[in-house]
Amino acid sequence: MSAGEILSGVARDGHRRPNPFAGGGLDRATDLRADPKWLSDRKSDPSSRVVPVWRSRSLVREPARGLAGGAGDMAYEPGFLPPAAAVSCAEPRDEWIFLGLQGGAGGPDGGRALFAAEVPGPGAPARGGALDGAFDGVLDGVLDAAGEFLDLRRVGAMLGQRDGSLLAYARAVVTWRRRHRFCGTCGSPTRPAQGGHVRRCGDEACGAEHFPRTDPAIIVLVTDGDRCLLGRKSIWPDGVYSTLAGFVEPGESLSEAVVREVREESGIEVGSVRYRSSQPWPFPASLMLGFRAERTGGELRVARQELADARWFDRADFARRREIGLRLPGRVSISRRLIEDWLAG
Repeated sequence: MSAGEILSGVARDGHRRPNPFAGGGLDRATDLRADPKWLSDRKSDPSSRVVPVWRSRSLVREPARGLAGGAGDMAYEPGFLPPAAAVSCAEPRDEWIFLGLQGGAGGPDGGRALFAAEVPGPGAPARGGALDGAFDGVLDGVLDAAGEFLDLRRVGAMLGQRDGSLLAYARAVVTWRRRHRFCGTCGSPTRPAQGGHVRRCGDEACGAEHFPRTDPAIIVLVTDGDRCLLGRKSIWPDGVYSTLAGFVEPGESLSEAVVREVREESGIEVGSVRYRSSQPWPFPASLMLGFRAERTGGELRVARQELADARWFDRADFARRREIGLRLPGRVSISRRLIEDWLAG
């Protein structure tokens, strides 16, 4: 079992498949973040690669088929930029964020260095890989292969485990950097440190340091015998129902958050709260903590300010879901995993 599988929390209940965006296994090499010269050298090293993020979208491409280390039956793989290309279209080198070392590439220190960088400007790659706008003449012919910037929520389930995890990591830290260009304490501009994993206030009198933050959110499948509780939001496609979820509030444990969120959204009281697995969710910066809980009381009362609808579904309903118009959440979500695990159990 890989470290990623253990850390994503799936080993405890017999699973061996991490959730999407988890279980990447990248060597983050945190000790190297404190070595400015090493980082500077790697940012100029032709063997290094940059993971670009444009308007919160990730560069992906069709995988090379039949090559060693190919993506197998996956529809997409990351599109990387060599440093010479990235420096022409992305934020300056000192704003690149060191992600870690990718093994097996023959680079220094046991792998090639990977960085995340934001691509600013209105230009965007056209579908099929052609480049226009701010990219015209800059990236064309320099990309490892043709690609396009897509939303990870759309393509996450079509990426390999390592690739999805890497792109989610890059998207999350780039979003954090963009949102912390100014000090939240005094308002002065911040500058990067520790390979981009710290934003330090430029005002020496303040000197505040800001670190990447992850917002914990619970997501729970509530069961009552041979049925489970699902809800839907009005903005979702017709027929889509999912598990209940919400952010953990200050001064609250995870199990308390589960009980509160279920009560607030549905009026149902729950107990026997059991952790199942977790999933990084970089939209923009959450960690989804998956639980299962059993109904102990209360009657279904939908909180309309939270949900458009909520209802109980029997196991038989899932077998005839096309007939009744029930659609499950996408495979990229831990919600789908919680439902499928219950059905298989």
